[in-house]
Amino acid sequence: MTEWILAIEGSHTGRLVAMLLALLAAVLHAVFAAMQKGRIDPWVMRGAMDASYGLMALPFALFVVPWPEAHLWPILAGAWAIHTVYKVLQAMAFTRGAYTVVYPVVRGSGPFFTVIGAYLLFGEVFTVGQWLGVAVLLCGIFGLAVYNMRTVTLERETLGLALVLALFTGFFVAFYTTYDAYGIRAAADPFTFLAWFFVIDSWSMPIVALAHARRKGIALARQGLMWRAPIGGLVAMASFGAILLATRLDKVGEAAVLRETSTIFAALIGWLFLKETVGPRRLALMALIALGAVIVEFAAVSYTHLRAHETSLHL
Repeated sequence: MTEWILAIEGSHTGRLVAMLLALLAAVLHAVFAAMQKGRIDPWVMRGAMDASYGLMALPFALFVVPWPEAHLWPILAGAWAIHTVYKVLQAMAFTRGAYTVVYPVVRGSGPFFTVIGAYLLFGEVFTVGQWLGVAVLLCGIFGLAVYNMRTVTLERETLGLALVLALFTGFFVAFYTTYDAYGIRAAADPFTFLAWFFVIDSWSMPIVALAHARRKGIALARQGLMWRAPIGGLVAMASFGAILLATRLDKVGEAAVLRETSTIFAALIGWLFLKETVGPRRLALMALIALGAVIVEFAAVSYTHLRAHETSLHL
């Protein structure tokens, strides 16, 4: 698998695979976030899922993938710190606001910051058409958040603080997306970075969750964590692994924008499983999000073909 990933990196096939991985990450991330915001306390659920994916990743890190190079250890430590802040902020937002309000704000603010970060760190430049697509996508995401905010009846008294926390969380989404893309590109074997990231990242939130459960008097044995946590851990590994491989195969900014179509899947999950209503206005805003992602990809493909045509003419 590693040899194949390295072989298609930067190619047309790599670009197609990256697009599919980013869309897969979008679906899985919406599922993961819904599990965290579901019936169980968000702090407890996050800690349990983190512990699960750390235990699942440990044998792969120790016995399957190559050992990390020396320069990867400080990068992994930085990733752990960034993700820990992100997870604390997200749990704080989820405990104060409805899922269909908080999640679109988190994911909507992420791609804008990520595109800027990808330019500063990797020199990636979006075309005018791609920026138009980003604008359309953000209009859909934030429009969905505003509509949900006006109609939701749950947790109204803490919704303002939840939105502020969601914006900060969105910034850290961009921070970790850009930083992790740097990390996986710095590794000779991308799966070494992934395996060790999951091991190192998994230990902090379980400690926080245990302290939170004791303070709130939550009986962990009654939460159904024995089956929920491993499922959530697998979803997290698949989602995060997919988006990081996508950022190695193609542009970080484009992968980040595609992943934020997760807001569409989040709205569907909120409707199907969390009993949050979805009407024609929400459907229209969800279509706007999808249109924005399509514009970004179409503009990117058109620009690539134009550059290839110009190169052939010069030859």
